[in-house]
Amino acid sequence: MEHSGALISLVYLSTAMVPFSKQDLLELLAKSRENNSKLGITGMLLFKNGNFLQVLEGEREKVRDLYHKIGRDPRHGKLIGLFEDSSTGPDFPDWSMGFHDLGSPQTMRIPGSNHLLDSSLTSADFASDPSRAKKLLLLFKEDKLLSAKGTGAS
Repeated sequence: MEHSGALISLVYLSTAMVPFSKQDLLELLAKSRENNSKLGITGMLLFKNGNFLQVLEGEREKVRDLYHKIGRDPRHGKLIGLFEDSSTGPDFPDWSMGFHDLGSPQTMRIPGSNHLLDSSLTSADFASDPSRAKKLLLLFKEDKLLSAKGTGAS
């Protein structure tokens, strides 16, 4: 992936304003993966009980533009930017958008699961330490963790 601008990692929370069925999530992921690939953006999306936690990685302008586009999407509400960091490269370079549903019954059976997986994905979970959000997302960086339960990372 070629980068002409500064690279960043942007982590945010949002709340679904409409119910998302499993099929709705799959359709959202398919479209996000297609769009992110075109933009050279990578990342990871976690979902639980109607809440999203996402990291977007890529060129600063493209990531910020996508973040603002998500903020205008009527399916998302209560958009809260947790933090933005400059980056030397993506943490999720092979995924246009990795995904895991923390509300799934398989989550607690993931080997090595910990208190971070109990997160409700609300601002209260990360108010005292926003970097905790990135730590949670990075739990899913290891392919073996994701493939252990077939979570559909890509």
